Amino acid sequence: MAKHSNYDKHPCVPVSNSRSECWVGWPEILQRMRECSGQSRCVLCVECYPGVFESSVRTALEEGLRPEAVIYAGDLLKPPRDVDHMLQPILGDDPVFGSMNDITLGDFFDPGKLNQARAKAVNWPGGLLLILGVGAALVSPAPDVLVYADMARWEIQGRQRRNQIANFGTDNLTESSNLKYKRAFFVDWRAADRLKKEILAKVDFLLDTNSAVPKLVSGMAVREGLKRTATRPFRVVPYFDPGPWGGHWMEEVCDLPNDAPNHAWCFDCVTEENSLLLGFGDTRVELPAIDLTFLQPRELLGDFIHSRFGAEFPIRFDFLDTMGGGNLSLQVHPRTEYIRRQFGMGYTQDESYYLLDAGDDGCVYLGVKTGIDREAMIRELRAAQDGGPPFHAEGYVNRFPARKHDHFLIPAGTVHCSGRNSMVLEISATPYIFTFKLWDWGRLGLNGLPRPIHIDHGIANIAWERDTEWVRKSLINRVEFVGSGQGWREERTGLHELEFIETRRRWFTDITRHHTEATVNVLNLVEGREATVESPTGDFDPFAVHYAETFIVPAAVGAYTIRPSGESEGSNCATIKASVRTK
Repeated sequence: MAKHSNYDKHPCVPVSNSRSECWVGWPEILQRMRECSGQSRCVLCVECYPGVFESSVRTALEEGLRPEAVIYAGDLLKPPRDVDHMLQPILGDDPVFGSMNDITLGDFFDPGKLNQARAKAVNWPGGLLLILGVGAALVSPAPDVLVYADMARWEIQGRQRRNQIANFGTDNLTESSNLKYKRAFFVDWRAADRLKKEILAKVDFLLDTNSAVPKLVSGMAVREGLKRTATRPFRVVPYFDPGPWGGHWMEEVCDLPNDAPNHAWCFDCVTEENSLLLGFGDTRVELPAIDLTFLQPRELLGDFIHSRFGAEFPIRFDFLDTMGGGNLSLQVHPRTEYIRRQFGMGYTQDESYYLLDAGDDGCVYLGVKTGIDREAMIRELRAAQDGGPPFHAEGYVNRFPARKHDHFLIPAGTVHCSGRNSMVLEISATPYIFTFKLWDWGRLGLNGLPRPIHIDHGIANIAWERDTEWVRKSLINRVEFVGSGQGWREERTGLHELEFIETRRRWFTDITRHHTEATVNVLNLVEGREATVESPTGDFDPFAVHYAETFIVPAAVGAYTIRPSGESEGSNCATIKASVRTK
C-alpha cells in the first residue's frame, strides 16, 4: 500500500481565474436575478432536476424577488395514483429491475392544467412571473430568463436514503431507498435527461443545488467550462459506499474517514452517476458529469462512439474492495439478446477485474467447473435461496488465486465474483444495474435484510460451456506484447473477443507517447505514486495523477504523453487504458 495517501477526492477542472460569472449564496444569487428580471415584463423559469429541494428554492426566490405570480409545476401534475398506474408496466414488481422506456416529463402532467398554465405564461401582461419545478420549462419553452437547478445523482441517492425526497410525481417519501432508486433510475432520471438535453445549450444560468449553499453560474460560463474540459485530461469526483462484503484498503489509500463500517465501492468513472467540479476563481461549482456528455458528445467520445452509443459514456471504472471483507455475491450478467428482450437495453455489462492488490488468499470465482451437473447446481442454488443448506460454490464454480496486476476477463454470461482480500479495479461497459445475483453467501445486507436474488434470470444467462479449461485459456491474464521503446513497454491485456472494450497496460520509467485515436481513453495509474499527463504541443496544462486515480482523456485531445513525476520520477509506473474497439 501507499506510504501516505495522495489520492485526490475532489478533482477540479479550472475554468477561470475569476468568479465574475458565479454567485454564491442566496443574497448574491437574488441580486443577480433582480438585475436580469427587472424589466416591466419578465417570465423567469427555473427548471429543476428531480431531487432538488424545490420548496427551499421556491421560498428563497419568492421572498427575495416578490414576483407578481408563481406557477409551481408540481401543482400541474396528474394525481400520484394515475402516475403510478402509468408506470406500472415499466417498473413491474421486481425490487431491482424495470424496463428502459421513452417516458417524458410531459407524460406526468395533467394536459388541461398544463395548457392553462402555458396560456397564462404566453399572455402574461407585466411584472415578474416565476415558473418553478420539475417540468417548468414545459410551461414556458421560451422564457425571458431560464435557470436550470441541477444536482448530482449521488446527492440524490443520499436524500433518498435520508427520506428527504420522494420520486417525481408520487408520494412515496417513506418507501425504501432501494425502490426509490429503482424508480429514479428507470423513470425520473431518464425523463429529466431527455428535457435536459434539449435545454442545456440555451439555459441562461445553472443553479448548483448539491449543498446548503447554492451557487449560480452563467450558462455561457458553464458551456465554456465544459467545452474546455472536453479538450484536456480530467477526473470526475469519486464517491464511496459501504457494502455487506466491503473492505478497508481504500480507507488508507484513498484517505477516507472512519464514518462507515467499511468501504466496498468507489465509483470513480461512471459519468451517469459521478459529478464534475468546475473551478471559477476560488469557487467550485458541482454539476453532473453527464452534462459534459450531453453538451460535448463528439469531442468527448469521438465520432465512432457517438454514432454507436449516442450521447452516452460506454466505459465504466470502479473499485471493489474486499480487503478484510468478504466475497461479492456470486453473479452473472445478462447476454445481449436477453437484456434487449427483457429490459429494452441495447448492450450489456461485459467487464473485467484488474487486481490493484490482493492478500495471500485473494481469489476470483470465474466460470463453472468442467463436468459439473448443471441441474444439480440449479437445485442447490434454489434450495439455498429457500433456506436450505448453503450453496457450495466451490463444488461448481472455479476459484482461481488472484495476485496484484492479474487481469480476469468476464464476458456477459460468465458466472463470477471477486473473493475476499482482493482489491479490484472493475473495467466494464456501462449498461447500468443489470446484475443477476445467484448466491449471496447467506448473509444480510447492511439494512439487516436479505439482498434480492435473481436465480431465474441468472440461470437463463449462464454460459455453461465456459468451463475450467476454457476460462483458464480464454479469460485469465491474456497478456500479449504490443510494443516497446525507450523506457516503456505495452501489453494487450484483453478484453475478450466477445467484448467491445480494449485494454492496454503500459509500463514506463520515462516519458511515453499515447494517442486517443479519435476515441475516448479511460486510464488508471495502477503502479507508481504520481505521473504527469502532458500535451506535446502545449494544448493543455500538465495534469498530475496519483496512484489508483482514474482519469479520462477525451477523443479530441489526440496526442498526449505520460511520464513518472514527483515521488515516482525515475521509477517504474504503469497505466491500464480502456477504449472502445473501432475495428
